Amino acid sequence: MSSSSLLSDLRSCLHNNDDVTYFPVQIQQVQCTFIYVRSIVNVALLQDSIVQPLLRLNQGDALSLQECLKDSSFFSWPASKNSDPASAAEAVASGHVVLVVEGLPEAFLFSIPKYHKRAVQESQNEQVVIGPRESFIEDVDVNLSLIRHKIRHPDLKIVQFQLGRYTKTPLYVVYIEGLCDPKLLQTLEAQFQQIDTDGVFGISNVSEYFQISRKTSFPQFQYTERPDSVASAILEGRAGILLEGTPSAQIVPVTFFSLLQSSEDYYLSFIYASWIRLVRLLFAVISVVLPSLYVSITTFQPEIIPTELLLTIASARENIPFTALIEALLMELTFEALREAGARIPKPVGQTISIIGAIVIGQAAVAAGVVSAPMVIVVSITGIATFIVPHYELGISLRLLRFVLLILGGTLGLLGVLAASFVIYSRMCSLNTFGTPYLQPLAPLVFSDWKDMIYRAPSPQKKKRPDAYHAQDKRRQTSK
Repeated sequence: MSSSSLLSDLRSCLHNNDDVTYFPVQIQQVQCTFIYVRSIVNVALLQDSIVQPLLRLNQGDALSLQECLKDSSFFSWPASKNSDPASAAEAVASGHVVLVVEGLPEAFLFSIPKYHKRAVQESQNEQVVIGPRESFIEDVDVNLSLIRHKIRHPDLKIVQFQLGRYTKTPLYVVYIEGLCDPKLLQTLEAQFQQIDTDGVFGISNVSEYFQISRKTSFPQFQYTERPDSVASAILEGRAGILLEGTPSAQIVPVTFFSLLQSSEDYYLSFIYASWIRLVRLLFAVISVVLPSLYVSITTFQPEIIPTELLLTIASARENIPFTALIEALLMELTFEALREAGARIPKPVGQTISIIGAIVIGQAAVAAGVVSAPMVIVVSITGIATFIVPHYELGISLRLLRFVLLILGGTLGLLGVLAASFVIYSRMCSLNTFGTPYLQPLAPLVFSDWKDMIYRAPSPQKKKRPDAYHAQDKRRQTSK
């Protein structure tokens, strides 16, 4: 293919793109044309590293253009060659500069993209009192550098994939060779290769294409905005997944107890961290069963409640026109609406409005005789318990299950709550995420992993990596 044909084919592939720049330069009587998108290319770097060395060839007794182009070190920026107009056009759209030289059948490609990005900031969803404050941003190269800064070892491997026929979104799998289970890497590679879609814009969209159990509300991926969380997971033998344009990463595989852990647990005293984990587990259970227990007991088994407390509840519900089930559903749905409103309203006023709205509506509802004061207390405790769960998707899952148990408790009593709880627990026992049982080390029972489940053992005592993640090298530190 001649250079004129290559240039015309490139113009044909890039037609109707007014932001594409065709910059002609004549070097030693040879016509050269630079093709790039000015909004996503570092023009200053283009001038200094590529254009200026070429223009200097017009001065004095310089070497011929052909001889210089054969020398790979002529440009101070790495270049590749391509003779396919379609792939060259894709390179232009992704931030490359294409140089077409008259008389040469191949074009030169230079990768000098310039994208607007925000600075590394403190995590908004995983804030800590003690520990690093940095979080991922939308630029995946910056995110990879943050992980490289944490793990400075040549065995840290980064494998790239490309998703989306139109978006060409780069995705990276990060792991440590010699720790991560090869079966996990093979599974991930097979899943990524099967994804055939127009475009991918978020890491959560990628997980929807995985061949995993979808008949559950429990999250099977762990999302995090923190580089230290990804680095810690990688050192356990797990893998991190990062996507361009997403300020968070996925970690696989996961267990239910890993979703209840916070990165701050490892920066605090092991005594305090263990206590906080126990509180999290307790309130995670409370967030699911408390409303259903209250409704079922007050409706079907009031004799369980102490007499004085029962009289207090009965007097508070004396003039309430609704059943306990309807009352609970109204309050829970109102709380969900306030939660979503607080999330959608601009941050400076969102949290204030949600808190004030809950207080005002609760007091007004009690004063109007629509709901009872004990029900407001129960729903408030349940809402607070949900916020204690550190993983957002797990919190949503528990909120959904709360409604299921609430309806069964209001219609079938304690029997319905116990039956639903048994079904949920059985389902959790049967879940498997990339070869890891969801409830390990509780089911199956693995006592060696209890050192980092609810109880967080001191770091010197954690000599082995968790068995749940099938790390190739189980030894974490030298035994003494």
